[in-house]
Amino acid sequence: MKNVISCLIFIIVSVFASAQSKSEKLKNEQKQLEKNIANTKLLLEKTKSSKASSFNELQLLNNQIAYREQLVSNYDNQIRGAEYKIKEKQAQVDRLNDEMQELKDQYKKLLLYAYKHRNKYGKMMFIFSSDSYYEAVKRSKYLEKIQDLVQKQFLVIEQHKKMIASEVKAIETERNHKMVMLDEKKAEREKILIDQQKQQQVYQNLKSQEAQILAKLREEEQRKINLKAQINAAIKKEIAEAEAKRLKAEKEAKKKESATKSKTSTGTSTAPVKETPSTPSKSVESLPETKESIALSKSFEGNRGKLPWPVEKGSITEGYGKNPHPSIPGVFTNNNGVDISAPKNAQVRAVFSGEVTSIINIPGSGKVVIIKHGNYRTVYSNLNSTFVSVGSIVSTKQVIGSLVGSDGQSLSTSHFEIHQVVDNSVTSLNPSLWLSR
Repeated sequence: MKNVISCLIFIIVSVFASAQSKSEKLKNEQKQLEKNIANTKLLLEKTKSSKASSFNELQLLNNQIAYREQLVSNYDNQIRGAEYKIKEKQAQVDRLNDEMQELKDQYKKLLLYAYKHRNKYGKMMFIFSSDSYYEAVKRSKYLEKIQDLVQKQFLVIEQHKKMIASEVKAIETERNHKMVMLDEKKAEREKILIDQQKQQQVYQNLKSQEAQILAKLREEEQRKINLKAQINAAIKKEIAEAEAKRLKAEKEAKKKESATKSKTSTGTSTAPVKETPSTPSKSVESLPETKESIALSKSFEGNRGKLPWPVEKGSITEGYGKNPHPSIPGVFTNNNGVDISAPKNAQVRAVFSGEVTSIINIPGSGKVVIIKHGNYRTVYSNLNSTFVSVGSIVSTKQVIGSLVGSDGQSLSTSHFEIHQVVDNSVTSLNPSLWLSR
């Protein structure tokens, strides 16, 4: 009986632990979504000060609706989980009730037996009627075991009562949790409808400005092409300079080695010194990995999906690669990184420790800071001012500058890119896959 109870308790605890883990995951996801919604709501509040509807406002509304829909889906999962828990625990209560009824029946039989043999003379006669001393001792121990079993059976019944009470309480807790989730889901549904109405209003406003928007988009695309070319040129220039330094160091080392050999040679020796043929120089744009750079690269790679954002508060309003325009069908934009809408003049932070290798000023893109992390580069554009210089060693989340704040606009845009350098090739990567979610 004790083994059966132990197994039952183990199964209940195991199922509860698994369900608890899933429940905690959903609650953590809920907290993150609520944080994203609050963050986007703050940015949308700032757009109210601007009379004209903007591309960023529409994108923020799209993000807000998407976050709210994800939150509603999260609530649905939590409600289903609560319903499952209620059914599961009700089944456990039913099983415990059946087992307790069986225990009570056994306990009843034991009590009847104990009642029939309650007379101490009856017990003595039962013992004295034994055929031998050995049998009398066995009968005495048997009576003691029956009495002990009665006590244990009573304790098991009490334990079952406590378990049933605990499960019933858990059922009530899950029911209350389910009702709260249903109310929150209803509230989010109403907020989605409000956001969708705003979304349509902004969409119509932008639709009426289609000609101006298309002209601005052409300017933006040209600016992006120029930005991409200058960033690639800056990275390749850095690679070339590093390679030149390496070749110079090799040349100096060979001169030093040759001078050492000349000093050790005898004065009478006239044998010409055979020069070691020089190693053909590699491409100017080839950059060998040092042990330090390899370590840094691996460290950066190990933080894929965990890097902090370049701004403390913000929302991605244009993703990496080809993006459909939110208000003009059939029109697409191309992005070599991600654009993050942030509070006006927000501070920009390094997403990982590294060395500042370039600071360039590009018309239309503000100041641009490039930070080296082994064979990776992070690029921070649209800066109004910088707080670092070339050669500076920065740490994770260190402020490196502040964003440009356009006149008449309530938000600033942080343009962020990640590049990987392999030999003389520079490849852009999707920052969304590297930043923490």
